[in-house]
Amino acid sequence: MASTAAAGSDSRRLLPGHQNSHQMDRINGNSLKSTTAVSPFSLGADEFEEDTLIASQAPSQRIGGFERNAGSVSWGIFHSLKIVLLKSKLNVLIPCGFLAIIVNYLTGNHGWVFPLTLLGIIPLAERLGFSTEQLAFFTGPTVGGLLNATFGNATELIISIHALRSGKLRVVQQSLLGSILSNLLLVLGCAFFSGGITCGKTEQNFNKSGAVVSSGLLLMAVLGLLPPTVLHYTHSEVHSGKSGLALSRFSSCIMLVAYACYIYFELSSSRRRGEFSEVRVANLGDANNDENPEMSKWEAIAWLAILTVWISVLSDYLVDAIDGASQAWNIPVAFISVILLPIVGNAAEHASAVMFAMKDKLDLSLGVAIGSSTQMSMFGIPFCVVIGWMMGQPMDLNFHLFETASLLMTVLVVAFLLQDGTSNCLKGLMLFLCYLIVAASFYVHSDQDPDGNNPSQN
Repeated sequence: MASTAAAGSDSRRLLPGHQNSHQMDRINGNSLKSTTAVSPFSLGADEFEEDTLIASQAPSQRIGGFERNAGSVSWGIFHSLKIVLLKSKLNVLIPCGFLAIIVNYLTGNHGWVFPLTLLGIIPLAERLGFSTEQLAFFTGPTVGGLLNATFGNATELIISIHALRSGKLRVVQQSLLGSILSNLLLVLGCAFFSGGITCGKTEQNFNKSGAVVSSGLLLMAVLGLLPPTVLHYTHSEVHSGKSGLALSRFSSCIMLVAYACYIYFELSSSRRRGEFSEVRVANLGDANNDENPEMSKWEAIAWLAILTVWISVLSDYLVDAIDGASQAWNIPVAFISVILLPIVGNAAEHASAVMFAMKDKLDLSLGVAIGSSTQMSMFGIPFCVVIGWMMGQPMDLNFHLFETASLLMTVLVVAFLLQDGTSNCLKGLMLFLCYLIVAASFYVHSDQDPDGNNPSQN
């Protein structure tokens, strides 16, 4: 009895005014609820209290893990190296990048340098996507999707800038075009097909409104490419060779403004929907699936910087070896630029889209594939035009008739398949077969201007 009384007196000392235990539990419950920004209207009362209790503990566990890293710097570095360098089986290809540099300096045989560089970039692109996903754990869903799309396209943009600096404008145009075609047909087709096969459903559903907006942006990008191409092929420019370039630069600025408005709309809409607060609930739900961050925010940022620099170094050798590889393999530069380069650059998007579709998270798959295509068409292409303008390179939106027609038909096919908000394995197979047709077309395509002259790259 004495011990009970002592315990009771100790508990009364915990709060001013000698409040009882019921009051103390109520105050603690309110404090727990205040730590999470989740609306109580979306959950039941009992479920809300339980979820908020777990959600308030989850960040502390992660923060505790980061504090251990801070307390033991060497452990944090080795842990991060182990995750990035040893977790993926594709990392066995990393030495190919070093071997490509050695072969380039010893022999200069571009027939070997090009494939070795391609193989060396594949694991770096995949790890770049992994680091982006780790960073996305600390942001809202919208910002995370934008990060995935941006760094997923980083490989193609880096290759394009190196080619632009070397004056290989057709390689820039065709690699950017190939990235869009690859995401819309190959990546999305594989995601639809794998999701339809593994999920055990006749059809999978996704957010139709978001797909419609993305399709509209893709059609706007095609509209930006059509006028310079038509002007060039109909010889109807007011000032031959100058009007099309000026129109391309003007249209590129308009497209960049449109993409900036789209980003602002998405971010403002996510704030109105409370997605930045709901990310805690999403992380809570993923905790049972072991989908927690494996590194801290600053470690992810550091790896993003390191991988981007290394990809940039290899991209320089890759661009220099394109012409030699085309001659050594006896295949067109157009096929290398439109098919081979984007497949390597889209390795991370391909794996992520298929993985999400197999988990019946088709909205995430669409965000990866369609989001990357939208960003490349509305930001990547006009960005390269503006950068070429600054470099003094006549980069324009005249993608030649064959490429522009291929992009237009691809966007129309994808838009029609997305309009009902459902997907199945047949739709995925159709998109994949369409990509095979496009790939075969570029293999037999002769890259010529209206006068029948081959560009210097071919």
